[in-house]
Amino acid sequence: MHPNLTPGIDVALLVFWAFVLFFICLVFYLRREDRREGYPLEDELTGDLDSVGGVLHTASTKSFLLPFDHGIVTAPTQGREPVDIAAKRTDRFAGAPYAPIGDPLVDGIGPAAWANRAKRPDIDMEGHPRIVPIGNAPGYHVAREDSDMTGWPVVGADGAVAGHVARLWIDTADRLVRYIELAGEGRPLLAPMMMATVHRRGRRVVIDAINAAQFAGVPRLASPDQITLYEEERVQAYFGGGYLYANAGRQEPLL
Repeated sequence: MHPNLTPGIDVALLVFWAFVLFFICLVFYLRREDRREGYPLEDELTGDLDSVGGVLHTASTKSFLLPFDHGIVTAPTQGREPVDIAAKRTDRFAGAPYAPIGDPLVDGIGPAAWANRAKRPDIDMEGHPRIVPIGNAPGYHVAREDSDMTGWPVVGADGAVAGHVARLWIDTADRLVRYIELAGEGRPLLAPMMMATVHRRGRRVVIDAINAAQFAGVPRLASPDQITLYEEERVQAYFGGGYLYANAGRQEPLL
């Protein structure tokens, strides 16, 4: 069989150019796909949204059908407005840090920032809320060798007592304690267990993320026996931001 299809064009040349065309199309496809979420970008100085571009730049908005009749969620690529945060840039150059102008723990600045997650509980494989008070989870209990910490004082970063443990909230899917509920009136106040240090001999719990007085500003739950994904995000962000903003000394350089 003669390798030439027509004079000057052979099979190897056709395969080469077919690969080149495929590779170019693949690059455009991948670049369109990775711009589905998190775009359009913002200008580093002004905060204005950059141009989205045409069809070859950004793929169409993608939607996801959630299980257990939780509806459809659409990736936030269309209609997004510039973010207005309660902070100001410390200098006029790209990458300059922002300084809070209010309460960063409440305003969601830096490590205290949160995402607008779904206002429904996280669920297990069977569709049930996975994070619940231990008393609402049949079959779960604290081992006899340990204490449920009920009534133990909760101490803040400044050494003052912020409150006392009312009950524990557990993750029934991962089988561990997720939150400590502090006793008090009104809506439940939770503190992340992963940020707590339990002193068994001293029978107290230390949470050095924030000071005792700052516990009053922790976002509360709407339901006494249920925490939503959005509420989890707010609580975790509040305590996480405390490692930088709980006091002025934490914002200073180490050296």
